[in-house]
Amino acid sequence: MSFMHELSAKKVAIIGAGVTGSALLDFFITRGLKADLYDEKAPGALREVNSAYDLAIVSPGWRPDHPIILAIEATGCEILSEIDFSWKVKEEIAPDQKWIALTGTNGKTTTIQMVQSIFDYSTKSGIACGNVGEPVIAVLASGERFDYLALELSSFQLHWSRLAHFEAVALLNIAPDHIDWHGSFDLYAQAKLRLLEASSVAIINGEDSENVIRSASWPGRKIFYNLDTPQAGELGLVENLLLDRAFTSDPSRAVDFAELSDIHPAVPHNVSNALAAAGLALAIGISHEEIRAGLQHFTLDRHRLEVVLEKDGISWVNDSKATNPHAAAAALLSHISSIWIAGGLAKGAQMGPLIQRCSPRIKAAILIGQDAPIIATALSKFAPHIPYFIAPFNGDSQELMRDVVTRAKSLAVSGDTVLLAPACASMDQFEDYADRGEKFAGMVREVVGR
Repeated sequence: MSFMHELSAKKVAIIGAGVTGSALLDFFITRGLKADLYDEKAPGALREVNSAYDLAIVSPGWRPDHPIILAIEATGCEILSEIDFSWKVKEEIAPDQKWIALTGTNGKTTTIQMVQSIFDYSTKSGIACGNVGEPVIAVLASGERFDYLALELSSFQLHWSRLAHFEAVALLNIAPDHIDWHGSFDLYAQAKLRLLEASSVAIINGEDSENVIRSASWPGRKIFYNLDTPQAGELGLVENLLLDRAFTSDPSRAVDFAELSDIHPAVPHNVSNALAAAGLALAIGISHEEIRAGLQHFTLDRHRLEVVLEKDGISWVNDSKATNPHAAAAALLSHISSIWIAGGLAKGAQMGPLIQRCSPRIKAAILIGQDAPIIATALSKFAPHIPYFIAPFNGDSQELMRDVVTRAKSLAVSGDTVLLAPACASMDQFEDYADRGEKFAGMVREVVGR
């Protein structure tokens, strides 16, 4: 019996009414199938489990100890992630389609969008989805057929997933994040490394010690990349050339697939992202020339090292998407002297290592949000010479950002960068990181640009 036919005979629960849950429900409805939708916050959704189910499909972000999850588990019901459910659907409706995937604490979205740009200039048809763009099930339900799906996967998605198989995967980096959800850094890292179990080929950032150490016992083919001269079997950088020594017919020969001038901006972590994207593309047979074209035409997403304004020798940069210390460090290390705007919800992350590493690049700090005191404490301990200011909040995020930008304007001089790289999530004072970035950019134009 086919999987789709089995679904018609099963009692199904969809857990979560967000983007993923809504896409799953649409999939069921358009195929004449029935499913109950559970979400304690969404209007019209069920809030308590009141029936026995054969299958539950869990949206990412739902903790395994949530009462709804525990109640469903107690019935012996099969639980699948949206990724694994989509894999079973794919095996039936698009069996020739192949998947690739990547994960990492930072750079996931930029790298998968680079892969999309490479697809756009390749003879292979492909689309990026998963934690970016549309949920996988929505892509499958669209009826449009792609040779490849390129999945960006979060630790939440990987926690719940076991079934999907990938032609190649990439591990960008592993640094403390979402500790409040996973319970410990080790459990968070284990979720990330679960991606290796789903493939026999991995593109791995060789400059990330957690990646290198934790993947050491994995038996698959490891292709390391770094910002140095590549050894045989690696991707790397020599002067201004990005080089491949892993997918060439002769491992003693290096083939370039981009120049630094092709990467925008050519800051270290973005060049590293380009190497990872190229590795995934090369692993599925995309040519060096197609990769070059894709990287040349790629531009960063909004709220990621976005230059809002340059005036009087001062750059105003919006990196609101830097929602953890690792991402904020990459942003700070990309600039010489920053007025650093940081704070929000730290999600259990420690700020000391960030301050120790980046203090030479921080001229002053303006702190916002619930966990501003955590950053202030780290600054006082590890870089007491750096002045900091905690911006008061009266419930109006627009006025908060006006105060922040006005303060930054008074501190910055020619050669400085005013950098919004919060190292924290945003939901304590803003709708999301995009709202935070938009309010910053708008206020910069209003206060500074006039």
